[in-house]
Amino acid sequence: MTTIPLTTRGAEKLKEELHRLKTVERHAVIQAIAEARAQGDLSENAEYEAAKDKQGFIEGRILEIEGKLAAAQVIDPAALDAGGRVVFGATVDLEDEDSGNAVTYQITGDDEADIKLGRISISSPIARALIGKEAGDTAEVQAPGGVRRYEIIAVRYE
Repeated sequence: MTTIPLTTRGAEKLKEELHRLKTVERHAVIQAIAEARAQGDLSENAEYEAAKDKQGFIEGRILEIEGKLAAAQVIDPAALDAGGRVVFGATVDLEDEDSGNAVTYQITGDDEADIKLGRISISSPIARALIGKEAGDTAEVQAPGGVRRYEIIAVRYE
């Protein structure tokens, strides 16, 4: 089984979602199924079918999260000592060499990635281009619009 890298924040979010699914969502859908069953004929009962579909989704998501947590390698970015190199969990300040725009990204696991929050997946092209580089280095990223060059301004482990 391969390991799945997660930051401590990402692991906590998955644990919270798992807890919510098991303690709130699962019980709510069981109640909805019971209420739909009480209405009589199940063969033409749309509420029953919808509740059963939702139950299937919830149970599938529970299994998925449990599998990810079992295979997780939790990495605390604050505990890293990578000698200034960009590694999983690092927060990187970049400057686009063409436009001069500054951006900040944290390299996270696939489940944690959210570009609006500045979190990019370890498997993304930009993260792959940054891994192993240090402040002052230039990373070339193959983007859909062509090659983009970014200067690494700073690397932090927060």
